[in-house]
Amino acid sequence: MAEQIPLSPDASAIFAALDDNRDDLTHEISPGLAYRRLALVNVVFVGLPGGGDRGWVLVDAGIPGSKGFIQRAAEARFGAGARPAAIVMTHGHFDHVGVLLDLAEEWDVPVYAHPLEAPYLNGTAAYPPGEPAVGGGLMALMAPLYPRSPVDLGARLRLLPEDGSIPDMPGWRWIHTPGHSVGHVSFWREADRALIAGDAFITTGQESAYAVAVQRAEMHGPPAYFTVDWAASRASVRALAALEPEVVITGHGQAMRGAEMRQALQTLAEEFARIAVPRRSRYLEHPARAEDRSAYPAP
Repeated sequence: MAEQIPLSPDASAIFAALDDNRDDLTHEISPGLAYRRLALVNVVFVGLPGGGDRGWVLVDAGIPGSKGFIQRAAEARFGAGARPAAIVMTHGHFDHVGVLLDLAEEWDVPVYAHPLEAPYLNGTAAYPPGEPAVGGGLMALMAPLYPRSPVDLGARLRLLPEDGSIPDMPGWRWIHTPGHSVGHVSFWREADRALIAGDAFITTGQESAYAVAVQRAEMHGPPAYFTVDWAASRASVRALAALEPEVVITGHGQAMRGAEMRQALQTLAEEFARIAVPRRSRYLEHPARAEDRSAYPAP
């Protein structure tokens, strides 16, 4: 894998002093937009502080064991006992659905996802195998061990509206950004040019356990060990770069903002093959796609 694009501290969207004053266990990077890092992945809280019960939305659902961390952050930010109006998924890999079933049941909320991601969330399909040959470090080498089995949300699973709107997230729209998974989506708010990218691209070297631990900031392609269609991924990164976001939260790594971030994202889009695409992966020649069902092995 090629060298990624370093990002300086000046590109960070985190304002530590403001976070300390607010003391709600999250990083707020724009009005009504905050996130919390849970070991190796981020979850996002959409809604104004003090929004109360059903006054906010959770994006993605962390890793196994993170339920209490998510609930404590939600209560600190939105109020005691505050439940979301919905949970909205960028995709359903194991590190994004870790406590999804528990939270959806306890909070009694619908869960929204793209139709092409639904088989991984209704119990009918597993994810394609992880690919350790992409290299980059221990996280990639361990890819065959990562869970691929689906979760089954039953009647709680809802499909995102075809018109691009997102229920209970006014001002936001979803964008289909396949490649890392076939039904991957990102979320865009035009008013302040805020982007929740999911894993379409990220801001740390997720293939390396060391990079994950220290969270060194860099503009990075999607986590390579689970990306199943590199041509689609390149198109998705180009589409997001064309938006010219002001602030970005990714599924892994620090939130970033400003001109340096935009230039790095544009460079990633223009030089995606050199920067992001691994030399080896079974999915380079044989992408897993929805059209031929190769993205949907039996669970």
